[in-house]
Amino acid sequence: MWNSHAHSPLKAVTLTHVRYQRGDQLGHFLAWISLVPVFISLGGFVSHFIFRRELQGMFFALGLLISQFINEIIKTLVQQARPETCALLEICDSHGWPSSHSQYMFFFAVYFTLLTYYKIGILARKQLWVVGLLVWPLAILTMYSRVYLGYHTLAQVFAGAALGAVLGGGWFWVVNSLLRCYFSEIEESAFGRFFYVKDTSHIPNVLKFEYENARAARQHVSYKRSS
Repeated sequence: MWNSHAHSPLKAVTLTHVRYQRGDQLGHFLAWISLVPVFISLGGFVSHFIFRRELQGMFFALGLLISQFINEIIKTLVQQARPETCALLEICDSHGWPSSHSQYMFFFAVYFTLLTYYKIGILARKQLWVVGLLVWPLAILTMYSRVYLGYHTLAQVFAGAALGAVLGGGWFWVVNSLLRCYFSEIEESAFGRFFYVKDTSHIPNVLKFEYENARAARQHVSYKRSS
């Protein structure tokens, strides 16, 4: 039912609505690539909280949220239009500088690289290879996809990438130099105890630690399921 604002311009919720030219296979591929931030947020951090509840992961996600909030503030202040090609996509009702997709991915890439370099909460044997062969290529491809698909100019995606990298490095420093000393207090708080929140930052290889402890617990009577 139409209200009094029936004749106002309509806006769409375009979380996963990415357009590309029909028959363009590269465009189709890059359209999926441009959705990587959505997959990381919904598939990565949500599942991380459900199954792991690591404080490093929670503050990582919080940093990404702060980064995107900063992005929206800058876009509102600068109000730089998207390129003319975006008008063909019919969903160019927001500002373009800096690119939020590029900012998100470069924040993620820098923070994840620093976690891996300093061996904080390592979850894979060759995690540095994962960073070099998966995380950074995805960040660069996401940036490229926004230009190729017509949503941003080169200047807009490079601005987003630069801002994301700076914020990612800065937030890593804030978390691991200023906030990490409070992780034990968060673990022991009512919130931490209720949600089983934990910090494994002090464990160099979490995957190995959990594997060995799971095997050891199998031999411990108190950990065995009652039949």
